[in-house]
Amino acid sequence: MLYKTPPLSVADRRVLAEIAKMRRDLRHAVQQTPTKWTLDLRRHLTASAIAASNTIEGYKVDARDVADLMDDAQEKVDVTEANRAETVAYQQAMTYIQSLHGAPDFEYSKGLLNALHWMLQGHHHPRKLAGQWRQGPIFITAVGDPHSTEYEGPHEDDVAGLMTELVDWLNTGDMDSDPLVRAAMAHFNLVKIHPWADGNGRMSRSLQTLLISREGVLSPEFSSIEAWLGMPGHTWDYYKVLREVGGPVYSPKRDTAPWIQFNLRAYHEQTQSVQHRVNRSNMCWIQLDEQRNALDVSERQVTALHEVAIAGRVRRSRYEKAEGISEQQAQRDMQHLMRQELLTPVGNTKGRYYVPGDRYPREVLATAAARHTIRNPYGGAA
Repeated sequence: MLYKTPPLSVADRRVLAEIAKMRRDLRHAVQQTPTKWTLDLRRHLTASAIAASNTIEGYKVDARDVADLMDDAQEKVDVTEANRAETVAYQQAMTYIQSLHGAPDFEYSKGLLNALHWMLQGHHHPRKLAGQWRQGPIFITAVGDPHSTEYEGPHEDDVAGLMTELVDWLNTGDMDSDPLVRAAMAHFNLVKIHPWADGNGRMSRSLQTLLISREGVLSPEFSSIEAWLGMPGHTWDYYKVLREVGGPVYSPKRDTAPWIQFNLRAYHEQTQSVQHRVNRSNMCWIQLDEQRNALDVSERQVTALHEVAIAGRVRRSRYEKAEGISEQQAQRDMQHLMRQELLTPVGNTKGRYYVPGDRYPREVLATAAARHTIRNPYGGAA
């Protein structure tokens, strides 16, 4: 038996309607914007989601370093090998999830979920089984007290049957529910079944992102709430609602309404945040493009300047890939931008990246750094 999708309250339905409108508006804005303008933002949003989800599990890598590792797993980035491995593994899984965004003849299966788990956790196998159901009990310990059990998952002998039920539900269950609600319930049921020895939290968040992306309104990098969940205060609330709604043991008859409300708030606030990012990104590109002649830069070189505005820095290797140019061309462009004092190099040759130089337009940096206010759709403090 799975945890059931609860009936929505009047407030829930209002929030869902607001989310739907914002996401339609965001989709229209993204579709009307030249693809080149959104590449930096898409990369940054994906990197933020990966960094946040790994941070929840104790692996801390700055989103800018994640973006560098996404381009080249061997990039010289100052992170531990453990953090590098977790980041690269999550990026691999997210890339696959993004590829399933519009895949035809798609269906959920236990094989798919175990394959995703292998992508995330295969580097720990066989010390911790990857791509296979756990073969023993699972206990979640309370923070600060390793001897206190906060949650005990279902018996290992029940995992296969529960996963069969979950896969059946993913394909055919509650199809009249809003896709965002279904995605939240998929997350909750998977994390409560806790079918693997490790990596259950990241898998549950990844499954939620996959369901959201499959609905087709927005691509995964604009839809995921992982970055929102990774914010310190939100992470604490996330663990709290999982504990309070799920109960100390697997209890599928419990009321899941608070979990749905928590997720609807996350969807709403994350969409607000992404909308602000899209607006800032577009405005930065327009400002840079309008000053191309005065800055003595080519249309191609605006790409490097735009990434500096959005992410705070740019690497030559990523610029090279983004523009589809040779290493020599990319080096010449970086040298030109340095001579113009638009970029300043940091670090040695292999690990070098570039930050704004003395002549980088201050108004563009101000646009990129513009503050915004996030509204809690349920009326409390955001």
